[in-house]
Amino acid sequence: MTSTSIVRLAQRATPARRNRRDWRGWAFVAPFMLVFLAMIIAPVVYAIGLSLFREQLFGGTVFVGLNNYLAVFQDAKFWQALGRVTLFLVVQVPIMLALSLTAALALDSARLHGAAFFRIAIFLPYAVPGVVAALIWGFIYGDQFGLTAGINDLLGAHVLEPFSAQAILGSIGNIVTWEFMGYNMLIFYAALRVVPSDIYEAAEIDGAGAMRTVFSIKIPALRGAIVIATIFSIIGSFQLFNEPNLLKILSPNVITSYFTPNMYAYNLSFAGQQFNYAATVAIVMGVITAVIAYVVQLRGSRQESI
Repeated sequence: MTSTSIVRLAQRATPARRNRRDWRGWAFVAPFMLVFLAMIIAPVVYAIGLSLFREQLFGGTVFVGLNNYLAVFQDAKFWQALGRVTLFLVVQVPIMLALSLTAALALDSARLHGAAFFRIAIFLPYAVPGVVAALIWGFIYGDQFGLTAGINDLLGAHVLEPFSAQAILGSIGNIVTWEFMGYNMLIFYAALRVVPSDIYEAAEIDGAGAMRTVFSIKIPALRGAIVIATIFSIIGSFQLFNEPNLLKILSPNVITSYFTPNMYAYNLSFAGQQFNYAATVAIVMGVITAVIAYVVQLRGSRQESI
């Protein structure tokens, strides 16, 4: 057999092998793609479809195009809810991440006695279900019972009012911080553990103190983890639902049905039977959350590349 015929046979066999390899690859990916389409894409497409219709008293469900979206942008309740969670995000997220970062640095310093105990103790609230956490703090905040009522009775005046209109957002922020501080601490602590020890040894030889090591080595090494924790916290803030929805029973005059966008969409759909408008609110919030998270990720990536 000549070299020319061998080359021709190889050229004929190569496409067949490539086709078989491609089909095998699709076979491996198929289970994930089916689950992805059924659990992610299909609900989103269905929600978008719902948002394009409106149920009317006369005529039933009719196609309205983008009218529901125009109504959302003119809805004062939606903007109040969005402004409330935005304020919550701006204040609560930096405080929580700063506390988590401080805890992670303390655990990584090797100067904290009983580090294993404190690591578990700080992370433990994250293992408590959100509903249980809200109920625990609701009992603590109650001005007619619980710890707050006991302190006010001891002082002889209503000094602490966690359910007042001025303090309710801070009270919810305290619950969320208590729940998720340990989770973010674990992200930061895990990132610190993978920093090569050679860098610390070189810094010690150069005479760098503890604070210089923190600001020159540890915090720069945590940039990626900080970006991830920030994105998760932003998404969680815009999804705020469990805590205010459960505390609404204890403070019905302060926590309204549209206290957060998620509560607004929930009450529109299950209490008001306005499924189409609720889907529109959910989609708008999803787009806003995705855009803000993408901007944070983009800025974080640029800072890491500098």
